Amino acid sequence: MFATRVFLLAVLVSTVLAGPWANICAGKSSNKVRTCDRYGCGHYGARRNQRLHNGVDVLCSDGSTVYAPFTGEIQRQTKPYRNNNAINDGVQISGNGFCVKMFYVKPIKYNGSIKKGEKLGTLLPLQAVYPGIQSHVHIENCDKSNPTSYL
Repeated sequence: MFATRVFLLAVLVSTVLAGPWANICAGKSSNKVRTCDRYGCGHYGARRNQRLHNGVDVLCSDGSTVYAPFTGEIQRQTKPYRNNNAINDGVQISGNGFCVKMFYVKPIKYNGSIKKGEKLGTLLPLQAVYPGIQSHVHIENCDKSNPTSYL
């Protein structure tokens, strides 16, 4: 019982010490969530036809620099779609008790360490695939839980 309490306390302390995530996109003073447009809404749990949105969309302009939200390891390339298009790229990052997938980003690398706020890559051209959409980085926790509170 004591060991369980110590472990739980350690997890809580490490999460608090990690603090909020860095700003995701260059030129933005905060991580603002995409509102609704003709393609849907950017908040966690938004309806997407027959499913729910498993992530959150952080506003970012096409071609902008995208930053790592926390210090960790880029684990692998990950893609949001089965077919290839101009925005089908991203990475999975893990560290400090977090694991996220970030989509619509052309990363500078697909593996290796990265620090909170360090350049991760460039936002791909969402307007080329979804004209009129509010361009954004999609951020999804690996366990599909809501990442909004860390923004």
